[in-house]
Amino acid sequence: MGIAVNLVTYLGGTLHLPSSTSANVVTDFMGTSFLLCLLGGFLADTFLGRYKTIAIFSIIQTLGTGTLALATKLPQLRPPPCHGSHTCKQANGFQMGILYIALYLIALGTGGLKSSVSGFGTDQFDEKDEKEKSQMAYFFNRFFFFISTGTLMAVTVLVYIQDEVGRSWAYGICSVSMFVAVLIFLSGTKRYRYKKSLGSPIVQIFQVIVAAINKRKMKLPYNVELLYEDTPETSRIHHTDRFRFLDKAAIVGEGDLERNVGPAAAPNPWKLSPVTRVEEVKMMAALLPIWATTILFWTTYAQMMTFSVEQASTMERSVGGFQIPAGSLTVFFVAAILITLAVYDRLVMPLWKKWKGKPGFSSLQRIALGLALSTMGMASAAVAEVKRLEVARATGASATTGTLPVTVFILIPQFFLVGAGEAFIYTGQLDFFITQSPKGMKTMSTGLFLTTLSLGFFVSSLLVSVVKSVMGGSNGGQGWLADNINHGRLDCFYGLLAVLGVINFALYIVSAVWFKPRKSKPATLQMDTIVNGSSTAENKC
Repeated sequence: MGIAVNLVTYLGGTLHLPSSTSANVVTDFMGTSFLLCLLGGFLADTFLGRYKTIAIFSIIQTLGTGTLALATKLPQLRPPPCHGSHTCKQANGFQMGILYIALYLIALGTGGLKSSVSGFGTDQFDEKDEKEKSQMAYFFNRFFFFISTGTLMAVTVLVYIQDEVGRSWAYGICSVSMFVAVLIFLSGTKRYRYKKSLGSPIVQIFQVIVAAINKRKMKLPYNVELLYEDTPETSRIHHTDRFRFLDKAAIVGEGDLERNVGPAAAPNPWKLSPVTRVEEVKMMAALLPIWATTILFWTTYAQMMTFSVEQASTMERSVGGFQIPAGSLTVFFVAAILITLAVYDRLVMPLWKKWKGKPGFSSLQRIALGLALSTMGMASAAVAEVKRLEVARATGASATTGTLPVTVFILIPQFFLVGAGEAFIYTGQLDFFITQSPKGMKTMSTGLFLTTLSLGFFVSSLLVSVVKSVMGGSNGGQGWLADNINHGRLDCFYGLLAVLGVINFALYIVSAVWFKPRKSKPATLQMDTIVNGSSTAENKC
């Protein structure tokens, strides 16, 4: 976050890139970071395990931040300063290449780290132990609390160092911090609990789908007990009636029971899958409606980093003799997250446990709160923008780029509402995807959750492009998203997001009602045994 939140000013001010290009570099960097979580999850579940994945990719991220520190320090890796309005030279291919190497090393490290660290954290709790089940509920909130603390340091201390001391110093601090973190992580090696990787979940999913497609013309037996099952009794997942098409992968056909050659002889998994494997795929499929309806939150989140900052740049930001940087308005966003998490952890969870017998809201309830708060945030943003535009028209400033006589603090509600929404939806999604996924697919499900962040950024870019095309303003003229926001109707864009948020919330409620968590069974891979421990009985964004 210390890199992403202020990178656009370096790209434009030092490397002399056009604003649109700078924005695309940042968006691509952040989107790719979260998309690579799928790769990290695949490697952790298939080859490396979560511990090794965290260690390796943390080192890669450390190398990336170190490379970025060098790229911003050495004069040879940036163009000469501007000496006039017509003498700015853009960074050349070599200079941009070094920058891209640094950024995408960081993105690769982020993908591997984020996909595994939360799942490895939950591995340290025994779901069969009542005390540890209860502790896991607090793990998700405190895990995100420390992430938010890091973000707060990024948007305040690191941004200040970047602007006032030097970017290479700030990025160097990032690199040293990561190196120290790796050492601390490795110091606990002998104390951690490790869970064995169970093979590639992606391959397993495709095996079930391929087998089901090949047997699509076969009829399911009347008695489900006739379906193939070779999983030990203590680890079986009982058959369910959802996605019955996938059950055809467990139909025993002619020649299916012929064993492969080798010490671990078994039927060809591309032709025949046991019921437990089919049910695992069903569990992942059941997550998709919830996954899809949480993407829009992160589209809303993206506005806090872009248009809301642009709004702030046109408004009065002085407090006494100090002028708040426009980008530092995100402090209110992060503060909202921290306050919400602290109140929820210390006040709401204990009271809810006394009243309902459960330590806090379920993951689905938290996601619902996050979606509702973000929609309210967009409605608040629209109201604040109406006020800002009224002042711009009344003062005749609509054609200028001067500071408007309206306080920037009218934007605080939108930052606070979306920030509080993130506190609920992130922890809720993280809890939901980890606890409601099959045991061997936890890391992949975490990567699936993190793709909602990536897709949220990309959907935001797509929505902006569509609105600019349909509603005008692409060439600086009148339109919702004019180049000068004093000419545009950003309030209408926010209003559109609020309407989409209401529609999305309704779809989410339908998906949440449709979703039914599995009843826990001893030693099975379902995590619903945490019903009173990690708030996931009914099932973070």
